[in-house]
Amino acid sequence: MIPGKLGILLAAVVFSFIPAAVAFTLPQESRHEADRTGYVGDASCFSCHKALSQSYLHTAHHLTSQLPTPTSVQGSFRGGANSLTIVDPAQSVTPGLEFLMESRKDGLYEIARSGWNSDVFQRTERIDLVTGSGTRGQTYLFWQGDRLFELPVSYWSDGHSWINSPGYIDGTADFSRVVNPACLECHATYIRALSSDSGTNRYDRDSLVPGISCESCHGAGADHVRLEMQHESGAQNSAQHSILNPAKFSRDRKVDLCAECHNGIQREALAPTFSYVPGQPLSEYFKPLPTPEVEHPDVHGNQVGLLQRSKCYRSSEKLSCSTCHDVHTTRQSAAFYSLKCLTCHQWQTCGMAKTMGHQIENKCIDCHMPVEETNVIVSETAGQVVHAKMRNHWIKVYANVHLPETSGIAAGH
Repeated sequence: MIPGKLGILLAAVVFSFIPAAVAFTLPQESRHEADRTGYVGDASCFSCHKALSQSYLHTAHHLTSQLPTPTSVQGSFRGGANSLTIVDPAQSVTPGLEFLMESRKDGLYEIARSGWNSDVFQRTERIDLVTGSGTRGQTYLFWQGDRLFELPVSYWSDGHSWINSPGYIDGTADFSRVVNPACLECHATYIRALSSDSGTNRYDRDSLVPGISCESCHGAGADHVRLEMQHESGAQNSAQHSILNPAKFSRDRKVDLCAECHNGIQREALAPTFSYVPGQPLSEYFKPLPTPEVEHPDVHGNQVGLLQRSKCYRSSEKLSCSTCHDVHTTRQSAAFYSLKCLTCHQWQTCGMAKTMGHQIENKCIDCHMPVEETNVIVSETAGQVVHAKMRNHWIKVYANVHLPETSGIAAGH
């Protein structure tokens, strides 16, 4: 019974940098809070579903937000590896700007320093929340009273280094970027906003449930727990019918569950944040905003939309995110997912079969769902530009695709 919120797709949120301008909007009328009646928390699920829980605890969905600890924050806080310095201060808006990451008795901190001699500016803020599982990187948030902000320095996993948080202006120390409810909706199970304004960053701090929990996909669990306890005492009940099971949803509802967070951010909210109920049409909660039809959409946060463009999806009545992805387990290799392709396709029919032979059985994903750079999550740090990379879920033939060098095969289709 342990889900990921939406996620039957490979998590695209694991380099969870929060865009500078998130295009979620709310109607102007007053909004009510989401109904959280009957939600009991993961601990109530884990006691019975031990095997699934042990596996799920390590998934990107569960780790998409965490409280900070020396193990949950991936970057180094040791001298020599805990700093980010602007290489050429003359090119910096803030002279001589550098960031230091420090570990203290009461927590982990980001410190911004600039200036020279006696004219030095310094600002210090504690890391209060980690967003991102670390597969691609992590971004960090801090509290000021009941207001939540994003910190200016993030961690990039591929480069094993500290970088400017994506979207920040290189050479500045900006601690003012607000974290609005729409950002948190896909990076946490729940937090109660203290304002109906969609742009607010004021919250009930004690209400935060980090990570994506079982009930995000299975719905409120109180009735299920109660009936299971009655069953143990010998009472007859229908506990299995008192919890939502996404495996029994229709194809459209399965995909909707993932699409809440894996179908882009260009949409208008029709209901309060955190109110989506698994198994319901997503169109009752969000209205897509018109976007230009482009030949090659960006890969960030748009896995469902890209999948739905695929001939494989359009020609099947059953293909969904869960055909390939099990949210209760950690991410698998591209070769593992290639075997999913071969449940419908024969490798001998591929145009590269004569050249590659049996090796092609492990290369379907690398060729037909290539890893691409996104132009949405971009960091410019000391003049160097870093683009996060994500797998394209538009399944098709791509020109000039190059397979990983470790394969020993130079070119794809």
